[in-house]
Amino acid sequence: MTEFLDAHPWALPLIIFLGRICDVSLSTLRIIFLSKCEKKIAPLIGFAEVFIWVVIISQVIVRANDLVSFLAYAGGFAAGTYIGLHLEERIAWGFILYRVFTLKNGPALVGLLHEAGFGATLTHGEGSVSEIHIVEAAVGRKDAKAVEKIINGFDPKAFYLIEDLRAKQKGIFAKA
Repeated sequence: MTEFLDAHPWALPLIIFLGRICDVSLSTLRIIFLSKCEKKIAPLIGFAEVFIWVVIISQVIVRANDLVSFLAYAGGFAAGTYIGLHLEERIAWGFILYRVFTLKNGPALVGLLHEAGFGATLTHGEGSVSEIHIVEAAVGRKDAKAVEKIINGFDPKAFYLIEDLRAKQKGIFAKA
């Protein structure tokens, strides 16, 4: 490996950059899995993350002595953060809660959500101007776009909040 790096000076900054992308992306995913109490996945990701980091940092300390390697290290960190966030969006692990406030017929929205296979609960509330319907639905994150399409199709002026759920128990959830 030493001979290869001596013969190809561009390789070390590239290895550093790619290694940082990997370890920081894994770090982002690990933190997300920790926040969702995924006790089996988070430590495995952490092991891989730290292993990659140790290999990269040892090369930076021993061999890297130029600005390009240091920029590769910082650039890999930034790119890894960006890629990690995109990976997390694609994985869409866990559940979210939609809380929809609408002036329209709340039972009709609950019906539309039920037809699509989602559980929903209706409560009544007092808004700033009139009575409102509050519809809550806990759904898998992978179903977020489908739920938003139903809500926006039903009432484009609906106000809704989306909360990340740490855990769920029982209830009606769409079949994957």
